Amino acid sequence: MAEQQSLNPQWDLESIFPGGSASSEFRTFLDELEQDFPRLGEAAAKLSPTTHADEWEAFWGSVQNLRARMIQASSFVGCLTAQNMKDKAAKLLEGRVKKVQAQQRAVLAVVDGVLLQISDNDWQALLHHDGLQAIAFTLDERRTTAQKKLPTDAEVLISDLSVDGYEAWGDMYYTVVSRMSIPFEEHGETLELSMGQAANKLKSPDRAVRVPLFKRWEETWSSHADLFGHILNHLSGHRLQVYKHRGWDSVLAEPLAMNRMSAETLEAMWGTVEQNKAPFVEYLARKAKLLGLPAMSWHDLDAPIPGPARTYSYDDARAFIVEQFGKFSPDLAAFANHCFEQRWIEAEDRPGKRPGAFCTSFPVTKESRVFATFGGSADNVSTLGHEIGHAYHSYVLRDLPQFARGYAMNVAETASTFAETIIMDASVNAAETDAERVALLDDKVQQSVNMFMNLHSRFLFETRFYDRRRAGLLSEDEISLLMEQAQKDAYHNALSEYHPTFWASKLHFYSTGVPFYNFPYTFGYLFSTGIYARAKTEGIGFADRYVDLLRDTGRMTVEDLVHKHLGVDIRKPDFWQSAVDVTVADAKEFLRITQ
Repeated sequence: MAEQQSLNPQWDLESIFPGGSASSEFRTFLDELEQDFPRLGEAAAKLSPTTHADEWEAFWGSVQNLRARMIQASSFVGCLTAQNMKDKAAKLLEGRVKKVQAQQRAVLAVVDGVLLQISDNDWQALLHHDGLQAIAFTLDERRTTAQKKLPTDAEVLISDLSVDGYEAWGDMYYTVVSRMSIPFEEHGETLELSMGQAANKLKSPDRAVRVPLFKRWEETWSSHADLFGHILNHLSGHRLQVYKHRGWDSVLAEPLAMNRMSAETLEAMWGTVEQNKAPFVEYLARKAKLLGLPAMSWHDLDAPIPGPARTYSYDDARAFIVEQFGKFSPDLAAFANHCFEQRWIEAEDRPGKRPGAFCTSFPVTKESRVFATFGGSADNVSTLGHEIGHAYHSYVLRDLPQFARGYAMNVAETASTFAETIIMDASVNAAETDAERVALLDDKVQQSVNMFMNLHSRFLFETRFYDRRRAGLLSEDEISLLMEQAQKDAYHNALSEYHPTFWASKLHFYSTGVPFYNFPYTFGYLFSTGIYARAKTEGIGFADRYVDLLRDTGRMTVEDLVHKHLGVDIRKPDFWQSAVDVTVADAKEFLRITQ
């Protein structure tokens, strides 16, 4: 039985800006930020191809300072809107932050025009200037990207129009979701569950709970599908128009560039995954048998294996995470404990919160905040470990220049998934009975199913959706059919029932900042699996090498990163196969002990 809780599961935002969405300190902070960007614009206007290296150093120092402050502001309002989706004042503040972000894009678009005028020889000399070497990779990346974009005036216009267009469509999604709820009867009382709470309930061990709740879940998203279809059509339409005018033929050009990753690497990864799905299809069939079902339905995927389920209090979760992290790295364990003690984590299970989980950084104060809805399951513990992994990544980068901290999403997921793997593997190894081992191993294999099938279905859906969207708008029925077919293909037709409105329920499809918010997770999962195998082989001494790898994530391509620290070429399938083999071994072990 879980122990009585003593830790506060609510995060502390007061230490950052007291007063929440009514904070006078935050408004002052935002006022100053808004005032400083015009000054930055004036400085940018004075730059030229002949500007001295010392002046460039000062300019980029100002840019990094403003970027850190802007991230601080964005993270704060993001936390406010996540903890209470009906906080109207926070929504207005979010609008101000987005306007500042647009100002930044506009200023840097002007600077990009200057960078393009610098000769290649002068550019290389500039990058070798003492004060710029630490951010040389980011600067060179910026110039290369600028060469592939439109002229400055056009890019500035796109940025300005996006505030009330592109970004506004993304905001509309959250506005609609904040008004949604699902009625649920429990202990003779009807509760109005937020979509985040309902998502947790869908993992109930009781199928009598899951079946009717999934029906209501699907119906609720379907009842708003016309609005979500409208939003998704226009978000994608904006991207396609921008890509067309820039001359980018592939919708993957931007997400690959953002992830500092080649198309060859992506193809090698997905190709290897697709060739190794058979053990996981067999696992799904075996799990269905254990659940007494002819085949798995979508809402059964996260269902626990029948038997006594271990539950955790929030205090239990802290103790387990800290202990297991300590076996790999005392520094990681101490950091995790700090997150709990200093209330960097929002974990309370209450209405009104945003669905999902995330970690956000506050670079000015060198802190992070973790958001989740903790219900006491082993999966919830793993989620906390995952998000604390993100926070640790930011922590080890805290003394680097702001530009060098800007790691891509795929390697960000490496740190988080590595931390989550520590927790999941420890849970399996600590099992005291066969029944417990089966249940915990099921959680671990299900993680692979999620990364190899669920995430693959999202990738297939978005790829096909954008292909169709080029020809015109799609109806919500057409979008749902695309979603269901992508799920069937990704799961090799292993399920008896799918989730056609998943495209509406998954907020990742509506992210204006991250296109194709899917394949980086699978990359991070497999990359972390490979790193974890190295860590187990080399022992606690690997922790320092791990930190060195994390510290390089913001200043090189993923191909160079992996080659430098692991000595392999990830454009070839060999690395991916070695990582997939580790996960296949888990699936085969599950099949063996459940014969």
